[in-house]
Amino acid sequence: MDKYEKRRLRLIQLRDDYCNGNGSELARRIDREPSYVSRMLWPEDKKGRKRIADNMIEIIESAFSLPRGWMDGIVDEKSNITFVPQPINTRRYPVVSWVSAGAWAEALEPYTLQDIEEWCETDAHVEGDGFWLKIKGDSMTSPVGLSIPEGLLVLFDTGREAKHGSLVLAKATDANEATFKKLVIDGGEKYLKPLNPLYPLIPINGNCRIIGVAIESRQKFI
Repeated sequence: MDKYEKRRLRLIQLRDDYCNGNGSELARRIDREPSYVSRMLWPEDKKGRKRIADNMIEIIESAFSLPRGWMDGIVDEKSNITFVPQPINTRRYPVVSWVSAGAWAEALEPYTLQDIEEWCETDAHVEGDGFWLKIKGDSMTSPVGLSIPEGLLVLFDTGREAKHGSLVLAKATDANEATFKKLVIDGGEKYLKPLNPLYPLIPINGNCRIIGVAIESRQKFI
């Protein structure tokens, strides 16, 4: 086995043991594009494979606090440093109803534990309170580009600042439920924009408040 194959197998070990098998997390840890990392993980006979050079193994070993030479299987026998895989920190957030989501900032307890039938985990960084919402309707379904279809689970962060282009959960003062749209800020004016072009742009001012910003989505089939 040549040194490049040994390095590739070591990188696979780091991905599986330290990053829970997640190549994107591995790429984040070593500050490289996921596509670049994927090529480093390809087998020798696959066209386009990226060999792991000497300067790259220093970056990888430093990112994971590994002793020098670990990627090549050459570690000082006197070293007392041992690689211990660390789990990804995850938290569970409730999947709430649209009515509960709309009441999030108005009630001290927008939901009770008895109301929650489903919880979902995430390793995303949530700055405030978080909750999942199952999308309904087709106002955020787009024929091109970003599309958020009905049934998709979206994680909202109530502590994150909403900016131009953010996907937000908002509630009008005269509405019972929340609405999910894209926030557009143009010349000081604010709008809620559906991704579906068949739906109209909604101007907002003091009649609407932002509840949370979407930070992650996932699809569950069962």
